[in-house]
Amino acid sequence: MNYLPLIISLLSGAAGGNLAGKLMKSFSLGTLGNSIVGILGGGLGSTILGNLGIDTGSGAMDIAGILGSIAGGGVGGGVLMAIIGVIKNMLNKG
Repeated sequence: MNYLPLIISLLSGAAGGNLAGKLMKSFSLGTLGNSIVGILGGGLGSTILGNLGIDTGSGAMDIAGILGSIAGGGVGGGVLMAIIGVIKNMLNKG
């Protein structure tokens, strides 16, 4: 089994989570929190896109597969970080 696409997705998720945290400072969970949530989101994002039939690099490691892993992981990480940040802010206000 080739684990490189998963590793790329997880690292891209961490980067996506941190980028989202920098762009949306009010939802940021701190560098460590953004990274952890981003890693989870990167794995989930790639899995969801793969299940929808969108190539996320689950097979061969060509340029399309690598870019798919980066996109799926980065977007998934950023989206999950934003969702968790919004929930955190809602709980802090309540």
